[in-house]
Amino acid sequence: MIEQDTVRLLRECDAGVRMGVSSIREVSGCAHSGRLRRLLNACQAEHEQLGREIENLLAQYEDSGKELHPVVQGMARVKTGVRLALDSSDSTVASLMTDGCNMGVKSLGRYLNQYRAADEESKGIARRLIGLEERLARDIRGFL
Repeated sequence: MIEQDTVRLLRECDAGVRMGVSSIREVSGCAHSGRLRRLLNACQAEHEQLGREIENLLAQYEDSGKELHPVVQGMARVKTGVRLALDSSDSTVASLMTDGCNMGVKSLGRYLNQYRAADEESKGIARRLIGLEERLARDIRGFL
């Protein structure tokens, strides 16, 4: 049970990291403020580093991670594209990212509760990812 919950939690963290990186890449080019761009780029780099750690752990369990569902990914891109087409201000970029961060925190919290038997290392990774999402949402509040 521990191994099964560990792998499942790591898969969800992997999907969360991938979605976060994808979202940041999509909006960072629209950021007008250099500070906002730096915050987004720094968070992206932290997500990518955490993603590499997750991939290494999943490889120990001979698991390749979780691919993002194409429909979910497509819907997110459409929402982002439409909102940015209507208003490409830093406020819109910050709003989109805040919404994404909040969804990530909520999902990861649910997975931490669902996969309680996961090992402490994978729970720690999930908590670190939650912390990254919470920090980005806090850091970009001034752009809302």
